[in-house]
Formats: sequence, structure tokens, C-alpha cells
Amino acid sequence: MTLAFVVLIVLSAALELWGEYRPARTWVYVFKPLTTLLILGLAVYRGATVGFERSALWIGVGLVFSLAGDVFLMLPDDRFIPGLLSFFVAHLCYIVAFTAGRGFGLTPWLLLAFVACGAIVYRLLWPGLQDLRWPVLGYLLGILTMGWQAWERYLALGGPLALAAAIGALCFILSDATLAWQRFRRDFASAPFLVMLTYYLAQLLIALSVGA
Repeated sequence: MTLAFVVLIVLSAALELWGEYRPARTWVYVFKPLTTLLILGLAVYRGATVGFERSALWIGVGLVFSLAGDVFLMLPDDRFIPGLLSFFVAHLCYIVAFTAGRGFGLTPWLLLAFVACGAIVYRLLWPGLQDLRWPVLGYLLGILTMGWQAWERYLALGGPLALAAAIGALCFILSDATLAWQRFRRDFASAPFLVMLTYYLAQLLIALSVGA
């Protein structure tokens, strides 16, 4: 059943990416939310196999908020702030999921690596942020904490499922960094394609990690 979900997700994501590349907005409006819904379905299915323990539940809730963020960001009017808030809450949900049963991990070198990467990204974005400097900083802290705790979880638990979540978290950071660069510094033609490719990979890997 997991394989069937993955095949459907890949097909739906491919159609959405084709819509981004064309661009064909109708395809995006259909397949962008559909792909996230399928990923949510995968997480729910995998959660059912482990009795919906705490981390599985919070990953599912995070995907619901991600779906809301997808809808806000694809609308023709600029709904960037509602989208930002939706994904910020999604990251908080993932943080709860990744720390469930063990609390916050604190590996100094890992924390320093994420802080350094975040500082570099924020410095590069700074000239174009203008009135959004504080909201973007808050969001950046949220997603970096999510990525940090995903890797702390992998260091603590090991195994392919925890590794999937950790790699997924990095893909999420890469996706959002690309989106931020496109919006605040310089637009480029392949940006929507790269943003969504890394985003779907991130969410798929996080959903597959349910049960770790």
C-alpha cells in the first residue's frame, strides 16, 4: 500500500511540476493540493500501522497546515503572509513530532551548523526583505529548529526512517531558501520547478518516516 501511495504521489507531483514549467495554472490548482493530500494520506496510512503514536499524529497535523500553505501560496492574489504562517505552524508540528518521547536534542556542532547556515541565508536575503525582516526571521528560526531536531532524532535513533525525516527536513530548507531567493532577491525561470521538486521530496520523506 505504501508503494501505491508513492506511485500516485510521484505521478501527481510530476503533473504539478509540468504545470509549473509550462506554466499552466489550471494544472497547478488541481495537482498542487492533490499531491499534498496524497502525502497526507500516506502519513495517515502509515500512522494507522503504528497506532497513531504521538509523532505520527503531529506529522499528520503538520501536513494539514502544509496543505493550507500550499493553497494560500498558489492563489493569484498575494497571500504570502497567511502561507508563511501556515508553514510556520507546520514546522512547529514537525518539531513536536521529532522530539516526541525524547525531548530536545542538543549536539553542539549540529546546532552551530544550522545557526551558521541560517545566518548566511538571512544575510543574503536581508537587502530584499524590507518590512518582512521580522516575519522572515521568525519563520527561519522555525524551519531551522525543525531541521536541527530532525537530525538530532536521527543521531539518537538511527535507522532509515529517521534518516528519511532528516533528509526531508534539509530538502524543506532548500525549497524555502530557493523560494525566498526568488521572491526577495532575484527571480529565475526554473525557480518554481526547483521549489516544488524539493518541497514534494521533503514532505514525502517526512511522511515515509512515520513509524520511526
